[in-house]
Amino acid sequence: MARYIGPKTKIARKFSDPIFGPDKYFEKRKFPPGQHGPNARRGKKSDYAYQLAEKQKAKYTYGILEKQFSNIFKKATKSKNITGVALLQFCELRLDNIIFRLGLSNTRSGARQLVSHKHVTVNGEVVNIPSYTIKMGDEISIRQKSKSLEVISSSLAKNNSVVDWLDWDVNTMTGKLLTIPDREQIPENIKEQLIVELYSK
Repeated sequence: MARYIGPKTKIARKFSDPIFGPDKYFEKRKFPPGQHGPNARRGKKSDYAYQLAEKQKAKYTYGILEKQFSNIFKKATKSKNITGVALLQFCELRLDNIIFRLGLSNTRSGARQLVSHKHVTVNGEVVNIPSYTIKMGDEISIRQKSKSLEVISSSLAKNNSVVDWLDWDVNTMTGKLLTIPDREQIPENIKEQLIVELYSK
């Protein structure tokens, strides 16, 4: 399964946003990467550059490669919702993102690993496809033999709050999608309209 495995702090600095989660190295160097440091002269960016950067930022945030992201956008254009909002909603409903939102992993890459290593079930069946789309009423759980994993228990100890569009039962370690999140319920700092403008060219 293809995924980005390069330097994460460098990407976060490029977008001036800790998109991969808390990063102490980013906090120390909150300026774009480059040999001239924070004093480098940077030319004015075109509209296209801003639009492209926003798309790249969304892809890195959710851990989605180009072809996958393009397919998600095509699905969003066919949605009854506003295209940009639908795009983010489809990204949020990926199984790896749901695992991240439930607090079972501190990062989306960690959540993706839990899914691909067959620690996660959906409606009682093991699902090892991170891009699997969760639907209303689906029950997401951790396999019985995986519930004692240190990585899961330590993550849950740090994440004591779950987004309000998901339900989490700590006793059974089962989550459920209550509703599709509105744009206001998606905390990611992404300007989705710029992505729509880019694909509309």
